[in-house]
Amino acid sequence: MTPFEAILVALAGVLAGGINTVVGSGTLISFPVLLAVGYPPVVANVSNGLGLVPGSVSGAIGYRRELVGQTGRLVRFGAASAIGGVLGAVLLLVLPASAFEAIVPALIAVALVLVVLQPWLARRLAARPRERHPHGGLPLLLGIFATGVYGGYFGAAQGIVLLGLMGILMDEALQRINAIKNVLAAVANLTSGIVFVFVADVAWLAVLLLAAGSIVGGQFGARVGRRLPATWLRAIIVVVGLAAIAQLVLR
Repeated sequence: MTPFEAILVALAGVLAGGINTVVGSGTLISFPVLLAVGYPPVVANVSNGLGLVPGSVSGAIGYRRELVGQTGRLVRFGAASAIGGVLGAVLLLVLPASAFEAIVPALIAVALVLVVLQPWLARRLAARPRERHPHGGLPLLLGIFATGVYGGYFGAAQGIVLLGLMGILMDEALQRINAIKNVLAAVANLTSGIVFVFVADVAWLAVLLLAAGSIVGGQFGARVGRRLPATWLRAIIVVVGLAAIAQLVLR
């Protein structure tokens, strides 16, 4: 990796960490950058997941006030995310690399659709009568487990999926939901990352650069990220995501 590429990866970590804290889908920034500097798709995915864990933790710390009084939820939801993350990591390792390269463009496309539809989803959530289960019940627990599987396997827009599920199924303020989302994304990435450390090829330089950048980005996202124009943020994510799809398809 050249010095310029190293700087590019670190900056991608900053952007991804900030975007993950505010919305989710930061992987759509960092994963294409790792591809662009020459890492194979599976190695890039594994290293990206590990590298963004500190950013999710940083974002969760930034939202610590919104986490007050949610310990019980975090234990239940965190367990579901952890189990799902391990299963997703196993699927990534068991399935051939060719399967990952075939599946990921479709996953990115779905993630981009979620990014684009997020304003509509937010309006729908705001219009719903507040008659939801305070903790989401079994449907939310299963949904968080499934999202953990997705996060362990790839995870782009994992945060958006979590926000949507919790917003629909749980009676809680959006900022408190967002705080939970940051913790759950960190748990899924961490548990899958632990599996990868022992049995997968990891680009440790990329992990360290992403980690350093994502820590800064996580704090930035927690403090001032809410002020960023949402339209700009979505546009950047969509453009980078489309570039990632093109790069994977044309490899």
